[in-house]
Amino acid sequence: MDIEVDIIEFKVPLENNKTIFIWDIQPTFSEAHIYESLWSVYSAFGALYLLKVCPNATVAEPGFYAMVKFYSSVQASKAQRATDKQCLFQSSPLKVRLSTKQNLSFYSTKPLSLSKCHNLANHYLGFGGWSTRIITLKDISKCVEDGCQEEADDQGVFLKYGCIAELTFPQHGVSCQGVGVAEEIIDNDRDPEEKLRKRGILMKRAKDKAVVVAFEKVLLMILGNGKVAIEIKYDPDEILPEENSEGVIKVNDISWNEFEGADSNTEDDIPWDLTVDLPH
Repeated sequence: MDIEVDIIEFKVPLENNKTIFIWDIQPTFSEAHIYESLWSVYSAFGALYLLKVCPNATVAEPGFYAMVKFYSSVQASKAQRATDKQCLFQSSPLKVRLSTKQNLSFYSTKPLSLSKCHNLANHYLGFGGWSTRIITLKDISKCVEDGCQEEADDQGVFLKYGCIAELTFPQHGVSCQGVGVAEEIIDNDRDPEEKLRKRGILMKRAKDKAVVVAFEKVLLMILGNGKVAIEIKYDPDEILPEENSEGVIKVNDISWNEFEGADSNTEDDIPWDLTVDLPH
């Protein structure tokens, strides 16, 4: 007997078969109440990427319509069949339809934001089902001898930080790593406190990008019995270094000798506003 498996990726769901529309929402309730009611109903079918409540056009009857976008086409289809012609939170039935708009032949995959990654992981794995840690976070802006520093004019200082982060799923015994880079040219006339604040922002951006890249490698396998398995997508052309590795390895526009040649930042060196974001 085949087991039903629904695969969910950590990317923006662009396919239209993951979207449902809800019509005939009565004007009895506020938009906020409708939003909360719909979220409660449809999040029971699976994680939601987006929920929008909009007033009807002025030429139509007073009321609202809504759009709900799932990460899974299977869950969107189940939600549509289960809620169409049902009253749900109001006194009259709702009309619920899957989007019929044709997908574009070509569209680029978009990564989720960090907060969306957190929400999706928490929905299926729970708050204790995953964790992140910084393997290394380094200032790689002073690598002129290696040809890796961008040009900056006499009025600015070039800053560049690189981060390797690890994403771990302890209950599944798997982990993966991601790499993030953040850079900016800072005006020389900025006061030292402002420059320090900018450095902190760049460090956080690099760390956040690294965690998002790690999440992009994760596949959530939702089984028919409700259990969740995890698969990691490995790129054979991508080689991530060990913490004490040597040599030059190019990954995500980072030369790893930049990391080896730069001073490392431990968590004790990271401003407090960066470390508080590590737990989820």
